[in-house]
Amino acid sequence: MIKAENVSVKYLMAYDRIKSMKEYLVQLVKGNIQYEEFWALQDVSFEVKKGEVLGIIGHNGAGKSTLLKVISGILKPTSGGVQVNGTVVPMLELGSGFDFDLTGRENVFLNGAILGYPEQFLKEKYGEIVEFSELGQFIDVPLRNYSSGMVMRLAFSIATVVQPDILIVDEILAVGDADFQEKSKRRMLELMGGGTTVLFVSHSLGQIQEMCDRVLWLEKGRLKMAGKTETVCAMYQAG
Repeated sequence: MIKAENVSVKYLMAYDRIKSMKEYLVQLVKGNIQYEEFWALQDVSFEVKKGEVLGIIGHNGAGKSTLLKVISGILKPTSGGVQVNGTVVPMLELGSGFDFDLTGRENVFLNGAILGYPEQFLKEKYGEIVEFSELGQFIDVPLRNYSSGMVMRLAFSIATVVQPDILIVDEILAVGDADFQEKSKRRMLELMGGGTTVLFVSHSLGQIQEMCDRVLWLEKGRLKMAGKTETVCAMYQAG
């Protein structure tokens, strides 16, 4: 379902304290802009089979989220490439496609459209989305009045209303309170049981060990280890 070959992502970081676009252009023309290269990923290769649940672990800054964005098509790699076969639902930054001046109801259709769902499909699934989110009467309240947990619950409910071929998940099971987290985990397990291929990033090794078939361990942008969940997690814990 997914084949990544020598994926590398390079960022150019500027250290000049420039406060406006005009100042940036002036300094650029003068040749005074200084950059430092930062490789978020370097030569990462792996494959994921249909129905497999692949965990991705590593410390902050290891390149986990960058890798998910490349696979999702959000970022283009500096070199290398990724082949993806099937429909993809990326759950990376929940709520990033919302308009906080619109109501929850309006955002169901806005965010659903961004995810590629047809309007008729969203109309048919609207009741299911609202029920799962547990927002009740708040669905007609503007999102600017929502708590962060309410926003996450709505975003999760919209994102998981379909059963995609590939689900890409970044720390999603930390959504809402303990009860909703448990319900979110059950929904995830339903998707996995239905044959959905899953890439799952989490700092919780317990969740990784419970839900994943194999694990990739990223360290400073490089693939340090890949293999069976128990083996990789044990090595990761051992440092």
